[in-house]
Order: sequence, then structure tokens, then C-alpha cells
Amino acid sequence: YQRRVRGMKLSFNIGWSFGRCGKGINSFKISARQFKSESKQSHINQPSSKMFKFASCQLLVGADKQENLKRAQKLVREAASNGAKVVALPEIWNCPYSHSSFLEHWEDFNDSISLKFLQQEASDNKIYLIGGSIPEREGDKYYNTCLVFGPDGKQLAKHRKIHLFDINVPGKITFKESDTLSAGNSITVFDTEFCKFGVAICYDIRFPELALQMAAQGCKFLVYPGAFNLTTGPAHWELLQRARALDNQLYVATASPARLPGASYQAYGHSSIISPWGEVLATTEHDEAIVYADIDIKRVDEVRASIPIYQQKRKDLYHVY
Repeated sequence: YQRRVRGMKLSFNIGWSFGRCGKGINSFKISARQFKSESKQSHINQPSSKMFKFASCQLLVGADKQENLKRAQKLVREAASNGAKVVALPEIWNCPYSHSSFLEHWEDFNDSISLKFLQQEASDNKIYLIGGSIPEREGDKYYNTCLVFGPDGKQLAKHRKIHLFDINVPGKITFKESDTLSAGNSITVFDTEFCKFGVAICYDIRFPELALQMAAQGCKFLVYPGAFNLTTGPAHWELLQRARALDNQLYVATASPARLPGASYQAYGHSSIISPWGEVLATTEHDEAIVYADIDIKRVDEVRASIPIYQQKRKDLYHVY
């Protein structure tokens, strides 16, 4: 495998993303079509030894942004007080998931109440905070954007949802995010002392090529804030999480909003944490909750050694990126 990697021509473009808290940002943004780099060593099999507690906050999201901030603060602080070192919030956690809410509650990250909130909570609680996603506006475009902050309050990553949720299941659900939102154009990973993480949002989980590329960049944990619905959720939510974990032999976690009775969009909930073996380590139902799991990153290395698919790929027959 080492010989294969040395002989493989890979290329990538790394762009440093600077937001309001630009100092220390180290989100690697890598174009899926430009993934080329001279590499002499595989990222896949670098050993890990750190253990930590991960928490997914399944937040009940309403129409009042200030109330959503208060509820998010309560769950984040509870997770941290229970020992979580990495905490995730859901997709669109500061307002309802709807076109009208995107246009009403968007934030410019040059002056963003939600950005300041995430930064402060990460710093105060000394955690890595994966800030779900919020509606972002830049110029005349709107995005579904996740911000990540470290224990020192520095922004580590900004991920704009790459694959927009445009579906039509006849008689059940029709939604077209592209009526309001624009798609992001980069892949986002970030480093911690535990391992490298990859972040994507909801519908992104349906695209195995994206997860494969994050794994190729050395990620051992993928986090998907998401808001699957009552049609696709029961059918696909857990299946997709377990599939991405097994495809790449790494941890996968999701953070969904809780289900709000009477809301125009009904979230499925069931935030979960999946092992590299495909086991559901922790999950919940549809009410507000925090899902915890103790993570041993060495498990990634053990699974990859036991079933060495990375060494067994037939790159003479197929190549994903």
C-alpha cells in the first residue's frame, strides 16, 4: 500500500478560510475535482491513541431565535459538564427549517450573533464545538453553513453544504433547497489532538464519494448535522450512517433537531453515533436529548488492520477520485 501511494499522483488545493475569527483557522478546503497532491505516506493508517467523549445535541428548534440560543446553550453546557470534549449541534438549529426562515434569520458572519455564541461556548466550556448549521448570507447568496470552534475559541472550519436537498417523493414530500440556498464548493476537515474530523451536512451523507475523500485526507471521525424527515428518516437515516462508517472504517455521528409538533417540516430526530465496525453505539428517539459515546480512536486502526480494504482496493480497475 505504501508503494501504491508513492506511485499514485494525487493533487489538492488547500485554501485557508478566514471568517470573523480568522486567526488560527485551519479548515482545509479541498475541491473534489482537484484532489491531487504528491504524497509519500498514507494518511489512512496513521496510528491514534486518544480517547474522548463525544456528544450530539438533539435540540428542539422553534421560531424564536433567542430561545433557540438559550436551549442550545443549556444542552452544550450539560454535555460539557458530563465530560464531552467534542460536541455537535443540529442542522439549522437557530431557526425553523423552511425557506421563509432562511430568508428571515440569515446571518452575515462579519456580525453574527450565532457565530459569537458558538465561539463563546467553545471557549467557556473548553470543547470542540461543531456548530450544526445556520443560514448564512454572503453578498446576494444564502448558504447552509456549519462553523467549528476549538477550546480556545478559534474558528477551525467553515463548511457550506455541498449537496442541496432537492427531492420529490410523490405523495409524501417535496423540498427544493436550491430555491433559496446556494451550494458550497469545498470539502472541510479539521485537526484535533484526538484525530482529524470531517464535517458535512445532512444530504451530503448520501454521497459516498465525499466520505471517501475525507477518509483519504486522514479523517477518522465524520460528523453530519442533519434534519432528515419522516419519509426518508425511517427508511434511510440509520442505514446511511452505518454505510458511511463501514465504507470508510471510521466513526460517524449525526445531530438532528428534535421533532416539533405542528412545525411545517418534521425532523426525524434519532441522532446517533456509529462505530467503525458499523455498530450503533448510541442513539435516541425524536425528543430533545443528548447522545453520548466514549470514543477510542484506536478502534479505527484495529478495524482497518482486521479488514484491510485500503490495501486491497483495485486501483488498476477503478478510481473514485
